[in-house]
Amino acid sequence: MTSTTVDLLDSPASASASAPAPASARVSATASAIERAKLRFAPVRGYLNACALGLPPLDVIDVMRQDALDWSLGLCSPATYGVVVEDARRLFASIVSAPVDTVSIGSQTSVMAGTVAGSVPPGAEVLCVRGDFSSMVYPFLVQQSRGVRVRQVDLAELADAIGPETYLVAFSMVQSADGAVADVDAITESARRYGAFTFCDLTQAAGAMPVDAARFDATTTNAYKWLLCPRGVAFMTVTSEFARTLTANNAGWYAGEDVWSSLYGPDMHLAASARAFDVSPAWPSWVGARAALAVLAALDPAEVHRHNLRLANAFCDATGRPRQNQAIVSWKDPDGWALAALSSAGITASGRGGRVRVAFHLWNDDADVASAAAALTA
Repeated sequence: MTSTTVDLLDSPASASASAPAPASARVSATASAIERAKLRFAPVRGYLNACALGLPPLDVIDVMRQDALDWSLGLCSPATYGVVVEDARRLFASIVSAPVDTVSIGSQTSVMAGTVAGSVPPGAEVLCVRGDFSSMVYPFLVQQSRGVRVRQVDLAELADAIGPETYLVAFSMVQSADGAVADVDAITESARRYGAFTFCDLTQAAGAMPVDAARFDATTTNAYKWLLCPRGVAFMTVTSEFARTLTANNAGWYAGEDVWSSLYGPDMHLAASARAFDVSPAWPSWVGARAALAVLAALDPAEVHRHNLRLANAFCDATGRPRQNQAIVSWKDPDGWALAALSSAGITASGRGGRVRVAFHLWNDDADVASAAAALTA
């Protein structure tokens, strides 16, 4: 039977949201969505480091190159970039299942966590995870000088540690150091029981697995990992109830109800939606972000998650490790031998806190699993 071929992406999310697929990128009509998406990336072998830095789809390179050329020719404008940012905001909202009016945009996780931390009342307790990524801990620790009480516990103890004194629970859905996945059901149920707010970092989850940001009072996401965006693109979601407790301490012209009427003082009219917490965007990064998010928005996150877990578990099987059932596989590597062995074999991985991490995402396949396993078992 002769298979027919089709364009890589038959139905883009919108004509303006991503560049057309390269004409050479063609795949069997019977291929899965993941197989089709894989062809959107450069043919890189052994890159197992999405948890540190995601790879851009070729669409991203194309649109950013065109944007740089347009800039050099004087063809770019702030108004045009504004359309790009709003497209990206809508695409992100669809990926994390959040109403678009609850999404704000920014540059880095720590900036958005700082908005939340700076709004915690003096004397209130914030519960954090011991060993969580510093951008989800430092912003709260620096508030101790004004009386905010920060308590840190192990991830496995987080749900049980919430109590009547807890004002806010701040945690990552997936831990950066070892890929451990939080028990979201238990944490959110316990927080509701005691009337505590929840603030969740989705950086190591969004794009890699199904995410429902609406389950939390607020979330933050840095998009340069599993969401495949250029660095300098981040998002926050915030419910209307929690938004009333926050001070928009980074407010600028982009946080105005009408950004073009918010360029000069003395009056201030902040947006009525989560846009009140927007940070002025680094425009070229958002051109790439729109294209990257369009690729992910066209995929089923559950299917992406199954792909990632299948490869991660296959790697565990091939190296004699217990299955961790998470896209990031991590183990102790105190002397750096494993990371060095992977690197010598041309495998890109990362080391954090005396551990080595390998991560599996859209561009990876069984050949990457075999190469990485061979490097460690030779």
